[in-house]
Amino acid sequence: MPEILQFEFMRNALSAGLLVSFICGIIGALVVTNRIVFLSGGIAHAAYGGIGLAFYFGWPYMICTIGFSLAAGMVMAAVSMHSKHRADTVVGVIWAVGMACGIILTDLTPGYNVDLMSYLFGSILIVSAGDIWIMLVVAVVIMGLTAFFYQDLLAMSYDEEFARIRGVPVQALYFMLIGMLAVTIVMVIQVVGLIMVIALLTIPPFIVEKYAKSMFQMMLGSGLLGAVFTLSGLWFSYTFDLTSGACVIMVAGISFFIFLLIERLVVLIKSI
Repeated sequence: MPEILQFEFMRNALSAGLLVSFICGIIGALVVTNRIVFLSGGIAHAAYGGIGLAFYFGWPYMICTIGFSLAAGMVMAAVSMHSKHRADTVVGVIWAVGMACGIILTDLTPGYNVDLMSYLFGSILIVSAGDIWIMLVVAVVIMGLTAFFYQDLLAMSYDEEFARIRGVPVQALYFMLIGMLAVTIVMVIQVVGLIMVIALLTIPPFIVEKYAKSMFQMMLGSGLLGAVFTLSGLWFSYTFDLTSGACVIMVAGISFFIFLLIERLVVLIKSI
């Protein structure tokens, strides 16, 4: 690993990977406990519409994609909050239309030179120092909001009706959560791509959930586990000259199945 650090792009990649891991640890724990994984997938794929807009009109990629993802996320949040029986359909439609819009706009971009694969599967090795500063600001904002509303988020995540009785503004809090999720997804797209973003958001908290005694422990454990996946994936990517985002997710995926296997074996041993 030390020899990797002599390259600036690898130092940037490691910094971005660690920041994204801890952002995903916080938001991923909330996504898993609130059971909004499918909605997360909808936002991730719809985000490609923002990427297409950015390239077609020459707007800043990060700002445009965050704005588009936030808009898509708010629509999905409104539907899932007020029409739960229609939520899956609407999320699926926005998911597909967002991606289609992005692909068409990149096709229509004058002097087309957009690398579609880098957004589908991640481009962590080309993350700039400026991108890292943006990620750092996002991480601080998300950690600040989560810390400030921690008790309310906890109540909403585990018992929405109890939260309402307590006077928690569940609707406003839910929209805030979806907003933080949308921004997080845009950050993660640069690391593992929009195809695999859900894995980094959900695998670490799923593994940690069984052993965590509180939401805070789940967030912290998920962040640390995500960092291990990211560092391991980057090492495999560098060593074997493979796509970095895919390596990160492959490490996470293999760990997920090993965890399920061990869990199953423990149950079988106890039943003997």
